[in-house]
Amino acid sequence: MKSIKQAFLLSLILWLVPFVVAFMIFPLRESDRPFFESIMPVTVVLTTMILSIVYFKGVGGRFLKEGIFLGLVFFLVNIGIDCLIFMKGPWAMSVGEYFKDIGLTYLVIPAITMGIGYILQKKSIQPEQGSVL
Repeated sequence: MKSIKQAFLLSLILWLVPFVVAFMIFPLRESDRPFFESIMPVTVVLTTMILSIVYFKGVGGRFLKEGIFLGLVFFLVNIGIDCLIFMKGPWAMSVGEYFKDIGLTYLVIPAITMGIGYILQKKSIQPEQGSVL
């Protein structure tokens, strides 16, 4: 693994950016729920892409393994922080409600990081010249 510390730090940023966006556009959740629900996954995807690029810049090999590792760290940290917030307190919801409303969206995170890792792995083992792809 490149760096568990960096992966953890990036995962905190990955959680924080959508949280800030959701907080800023929260009135839309009541007035235009479909628009709110469209903005949030786009925010998660863009943030995941940017932070994955940052992470993969220093990876020298084993890209797929790093993508799996990064995706799992990102996913688990985001679910963990959400559990602290959404299982108790003013925004409390059941586990089922949480996964239907928020948690399932986080599955795009490991899909993205594993996809990036896969593509980088394929690119690193293919010959540079004469390659069709």
